[in-house]
Amino acid sequence: MAEKLKVYSDEEVQEKLSQELPEWYLEDGWIRRYYKTDGWQATMMLVNTVGYLAEASYHHPDLTVSWAKLWVKFTTHSAGGITDKDFEMAKKVESVVLWRPAEDSVFEGGTPNKWVRGGEKRG
Repeated sequence: MAEKLKVYSDEEVQEKLSQELPEWYLEDGWIRRYYKTDGWQATMMLVNTVGYLAEASYHHPDLTVSWAKLWVKFTTHSAGGITDKDFEMAKKVESVVLWRPAEDSVFEGGTPNKWVRGGEKRG
């Protein structure tokens, strides 16, 4: 039998976010993040990347998509709040979508485009 997940209080969520995911924020029972892109094509690649990670983990965020923008938000519906599943998925999304090759790598820093970057923090 699976162990019941701990549901974090708002204060605990705020503390974990400040320590582990400083660009994410708590609002209306969700942890959230806003990303900017270069435009529609990059936004759709970002959506697909988040979708792939969500399906692989079987923990799905709500997404709001617009031209050059994506909002990602997590909560664990089955537990009734924010759990370690949400924090772990937020960390995975953050590490994958903001990854860039080092300047001295064989990729020479990667794309010269702005690509995907964090938006302004709210909350």
